[in-house]
Amino acid sequence: MSQKVLLTAAVTGAGDTTEKNPHVPVTPKEIAEAAIESAKAGATVAHVHARDPKTGGISHSVDQYREIVDRIRESETDVIINITSGGGGDFIPSLDTPAAGGTGTDMQTPKERHKPVGELLPEMCTLDCGSTNFGNMIYMSPTDWLREQAQLIQKSGVKPELECFDTGHVRFANQLINEGLIDGDPMFQFCLGIPWGAEADAETLLYMKNRLPENAHWSAFGIGRMQMPMVAQAAMLGGNVRVGLEDNIYLKKGVMARNDQLVDKAVHMLHGNGVEVMTPQEAREQFNLRNPHKGGK
Repeated sequence: MSQKVLLTAAVTGAGDTTEKNPHVPVTPKEIAEAAIESAKAGATVAHVHARDPKTGGISHSVDQYREIVDRIRESETDVIINITSGGGGDFIPSLDTPAAGGTGTDMQTPKERHKPVGELLPEMCTLDCGSTNFGNMIYMSPTDWLREQAQLIQKSGVKPELECFDTGHVRFANQLINEGLIDGDPMFQFCLGIPWGAEADAETLLYMKNRLPENAHWSAFGIGRMQMPMVAQAAMLGGNVRVGLEDNIYLKKGVMARNDQLVDKAVHMLHGNGVEVMTPQEAREQFNLRNPHKGGK
């Protein structure tokens, strides 16, 4: 192979990983530092969530996102920022009143989910393209809500990364494209191995890849022990790749990872197969991303 790929570091996520691995960043300062360290290790993109500094749980605070973004942008290390817009979709039905959310439910409207993106204008943001069983809860994104979010992202000029956790999500992402709600060449992210979404294997990856528009760019990741195998598989099939503590907390069996270590491991694996990693500026140009250093595109 002789190609260049975009390498994303998903540095924290919103799961209950903070008690399992002490390297999972929690505060805005820690999250920004993890993004910067990942970039120094070779990452093109830092995908960020905000966490509550006191509990380590999910946070929707625009101020916390602002601190993360400002710290990254003010550093001397360049990296593309990709903010999640998928927060506030966790629904756990109450057994007593199934129509109402029970303990652990965290729901936001499309406008609320978009707010950090709309105010901070990163180069990229995620757009989760459907609902799914996510472990023992439901991640809920109704189609009309997603259309509204897509319109908000479109107006902002931020590039959406169309996250697909199952095969039907690819179908709906293509529908958004057909309806004119996604500008330019679309970017897909296949999120594989999450219980109970699409399987993290070559057959599923190829199935999803083969259902994309001809002008689409795509990336894929696997969770847990499938993280590095899916890096190799995605690159071999011409896609981009993602690693990081959001998806996998181990460097190897029994050894807790840091984000920069996972990035370094992926970079060396890619280099061994003749694959280079794009610089942030190369990616901005290739994927027509806004340039925050120049006040826009």
